[in-house]
Amino acid sequence: MGLFSESVNVICTEDGQPQDVRWQGRDYQVCAEPSRWYERRQWWLEETRAPLGTGAGLVDHEIWRVQLVPAPHTGTHPGRQTEDTGKNITLDLVRHLGSGRWRVIRIHDAAPSSAAEPEEAA
Repeated sequence: MGLFSESVNVICTEDGQPQDVRWQGRDYQVCAEPSRWYERRQWWLEETRAPLGTGAGLVDHEIWRVQLVPAPHTGTHPGRQTEDTGKNITLDLVRHLGSGRWRVIRIHDAAPSSAAEPEEAA
């Protein structure tokens, strides 16, 4: 399991659960019920003070654990399918409540390599 922080695009259901994820240039679909919890962050290193009663967003991170499969679609080259390893990956995602931005903070399974496809000559 790795621990880091990397930007990711997430599309959520109407009730706010992650549904589709675009990460490292690939599209994924959530294939199992995601789990949500809150973790305490080291707010005292980033903020001058935390007002009494402050919780999610300042003191706590909202974390989602999602299990993903590659989304079935054609790639950037017409007629060519994107590589589908068929392997599920499990990520922990955090959403910044103020900006709505998402980040990957943990990878629990081996992620596919991020090697880009060679460009075709025109």
